[in-house]
Amino acid sequence: MNKRKIEIMDTTLRDGEQTSGVSFTAAEKLTLAKLLLDELKVDRIEIASARVSEGEFKSVEQITAWAKSVGYLDRIEVLTFVDDGLSLKWMEKTGAKVQNLLTKGSLNHLKYQLKKTPEEHFSDIGHVLHLAEKQGITTNVYLEDWSNGMRNSPEYVFQYLDFLSTQPIKRILLPDTLGILTHAETLDFISQIVSRYPNIHFDFHGHNDYDLSVANVMEALKGGCHGLHLTINGMGERAGNAPLASVVAVINDFMPEIQISVDESSLFKVSKIVSTFTGFGIPANKPIVGDNVFTQTAGIHADGDNKKNLYFNDLLPERFGRKRKYALGKTSGKANIQKNLQELGLTLNDEEVKRVTQRIIELGDKKEKVTKEDLPYIISDVLDSESYQQKVFVKSYVLTHSKGLKPSTTVAVEIDGESYEENAQGDGQFDAFMNALRKVYKSKKTALPILTDYAVRIPPGSNSDALCETIITWQDNGKEFITRGLDSDQTVSAIKATEKMLNII
Repeated sequence: MNKRKIEIMDTTLRDGEQTSGVSFTAAEKLTLAKLLLDELKVDRIEIASARVSEGEFKSVEQITAWAKSVGYLDRIEVLTFVDDGLSLKWMEKTGAKVQNLLTKGSLNHLKYQLKKTPEEHFSDIGHVLHLAEKQGITTNVYLEDWSNGMRNSPEYVFQYLDFLSTQPIKRILLPDTLGILTHAETLDFISQIVSRYPNIHFDFHGHNDYDLSVANVMEALKGGCHGLHLTINGMGERAGNAPLASVVAVINDFMPEIQISVDESSLFKVSKIVSTFTGFGIPANKPIVGDNVFTQTAGIHADGDNKKNLYFNDLLPERFGRKRKYALGKTSGKANIQKNLQELGLTLNDEEVKRVTQRIIELGDKKEKVTKEDLPYIISDVLDSESYQQKVFVKSYVLTHSKGLKPSTTVAVEIDGESYEENAQGDGQFDAFMNALRKVYKSKKTALPILTDYAVRIPPGSNSDALCETIITWQDNGKEFITRGLDSDQTVSAIKATEKMLNII
């Protein structure tokens, strides 16, 4: 089957930069331009708006110099305006050779923003096109608010397209500027235009205000459009633009008649870099590039993956340079644990897996997410607990810490079925806890071991909600021994390590 080649134009550096609070430096724009063309292999990139700022001028100058050196100059595009050639002079100084001329695609915009007749507007556009041709600049033309134009003033849109069909232009760019189209309208409007002007190249530029941008892109392709405008992570004004990653996956999986040049294995890497440069976070559930989209949380799903990949779809993470993960938490089952143990190269028997699973469920009730890196610590904690028979239980405690007052602790302990309760102050919460315990054991005429070392660690790569392991070294009658405690709270993990010590003695 002969596939229909579709051009992908990425406008992250121009339209994507209109995301509230986002501004790329010249160095960042150059880095991303190289990634987009060399790594992702998009066909074209729109990198800036003419006459905006000195910084924008420098960034375009740097990108065009690089593009010229590698033969990409005709793939670099700049948004320009109907301004009697001022944008073209700006472009000429930067070395850019392709303009995307912003014009009015609806009668509403023409009447109330420009306050001109169609004929006056067409005359102004014709003048700019003539100047561009003289300067050797290629022109694509944006019909701003085209979607509203098709809804409310289609006769104007076709009058304008009739005019453009006689002009020296390469492409016509059809934006759903306000993101108002439904999929049915997109198919209808694009089909009408492509059938009426079969020799003109049309791009579709979708926005996501109703979360319909990807559906609209599919319908625009079915309607016969020749190119798409997309952004990394769906960046853009208001609700953003049609997201590149989702569109690429949809085309590759559901539209076999369409051919695109984008290398999907680089999507995740470029997405992360754009997120880092912009500070514009990627929602965890965003298709293809979100942190959670290849993570199975429910144990039944991990079990199904072990049995003929029952919970896989065609969106295999390896396609996008990613790996499937199996979350550990209160909904985990043994299958999730086993998947993570395999990755770590660890083996446990059935009883140990059962105990580890139970511990993870307990921790998951207190902590939002237990990571694979936490697992060795949990195993150590569980297996360590098997080395003694528990006869001492720290039943409850109150820890107080106030500015200007010494920390204090009230603790209730059960020893061989008898309950004891004491209160004490100390230099810190754990010191106060130990002082209260000493009071309990003093009443039993028993001395507690001496604490000789106290160390705290969290799993590598963890953050502020990490599990915390406290390792305490004790000395008792000239002999040293170590106990460990594990919890999401540092003081609680120390108390658990102490509870183990009480059982050992």
